[in-house]
Amino acid sequence: MLEETKQVLKKILITSAIALGLLIPLMGQAIAAPADANAAITNAQTSADTAFMLMAAALVLLMTPGLAFFYGGFVRSRNILNTLMMSFVLMAIVGVTWILWGYSLAFAPGLPFIGGLQWFGLNGVSPADTANYLPRLAYETGLANDKVLTSYAPTIPHQAFMIYQAMFAIITPALISGAIVERISFTAYSLFVLLWSTLIYSPLAHMVWAKGGFLGLAGGLGALDFAGGTVVHISSGVSALVAAYILGPRKTYPDRLAPPHNVPFILLGAGLLWFGWFGFNAGSALASGSLATVAFVATNTGAAAAALTWLILEKVLRGKPTAVGAATGAVAGLVGITPAAGFVTPLAAILIGSITAFACFYAVTLKAKLQFDDSLDTFPVHGVGGTVGAILTGVFATTEVNAAGKDGLLRGNPSQVVTQIIAVIVAYIVAAVGTFILMKILEATVGLRLKPDAEIQGMDINEHGEEGYNEEFGGERLTVPGE
Repeated sequence: MLEETKQVLKKILITSAIALGLLIPLMGQAIAAPADANAAITNAQTSADTAFMLMAAALVLLMTPGLAFFYGGFVRSRNILNTLMMSFVLMAIVGVTWILWGYSLAFAPGLPFIGGLQWFGLNGVSPADTANYLPRLAYETGLANDKVLTSYAPTIPHQAFMIYQAMFAIITPALISGAIVERISFTAYSLFVLLWSTLIYSPLAHMVWAKGGFLGLAGGLGALDFAGGTVVHISSGVSALVAAYILGPRKTYPDRLAPPHNVPFILLGAGLLWFGWFGFNAGSALASGSLATVAFVATNTGAAAAALTWLILEKVLRGKPTAVGAATGAVAGLVGITPAAGFVTPLAAILIGSITAFACFYAVTLKAKLQFDDSLDTFPVHGVGGTVGAILTGVFATTEVNAAGKDGLLRGNPSQVVTQIIAVIVAYIVAAVGTFILMKILEATVGLRLKPDAEIQGMDINEHGEEGYNEEFGGERLTVPGE
């Protein structure tokens, strides 16, 4: 009996040991499971946000050829290639300079007015690094002090942020071309945009978006500019105005004005701009989530309200709503909602789009009466639209939409309107003074314009040695007597 009891106890001990041996690894796995799950969630969020940002960057790049078609439809057919090239060439010029020095001057730590050169050639900007840059992420998330910044790891690679910002730097100087098409030398224009993107765009981007910048939320004045009302639209619009003034009017202006040569191009360009603008504004959330959704909805709503407002104004005041008016109104609404996209409600977006369209409509009308040759209404749309949008951001912004922002006038904070106006004034001064100096330097060195006969004959054949349309299919190339 005793021997049988011993055997039973022995079997129980052996069975218990085996069970314990199996249980211990399972317990270890159970303990490790939460950590592994958290890592998996983090990796999934990083992948999702990175994919979102790369797609947003591609959408913003698409806006540049979209702008080329938008502008190209307005000009005479003998200048179509030159107009397209004035946008397309920015993808080449800034595509290189942004890597070499533009990104560093815009976002590297430095002075309140400009970044340093420690990121020259993307030195230290690793594709695997997501923790050490945080210039604009501080602004987007409200993390504004060094202690928090060093412990916060964003979910997108540094190089993803860099290339996204490159697309902004590409399209911004391209906007200026609308005011000076059909008369500026392509060489002078190329040198101008090279210098402008370096000496005007990068400092403004640093002041508004970089950590410690003079105007922005991340340690600066506290101006709200979600996706570029001051940095992109005011700067390009004001620079366009100054450049057009220095360059002078086209030889055929205002006596021989020509209608747009290809209205379908204008609608195509506006459609591509509207589509790409979702990357422009929603992508400025820098992550896929609720803030990107807010900006996406506001973008579409503002553009739609502006296009509708422009068509109503045309119908009431001129008798007929036009395709060109619909396209121009949509672009004006997109400009106006850009600084506000991540800070306002959809109802506010309707008001911003409509008010901006109203202001731009009358700005275009006034420009025509003054007979100022801003060829494609760059200042009335981008300069005026950006100004109105920036100020209205200070009116309608609410922290209920974005806790990292600020409340505006309608939420009991009238000082935000004052802050927005200060930011607008600074952007005007930087863009106007900088552009005046650059244009005068180029005028005194390489010259700005073609000879009058070459300008009348057409920019395409004289600047590029080719034509956009074969003459037998409706081209309108002019020949100069004695040619």
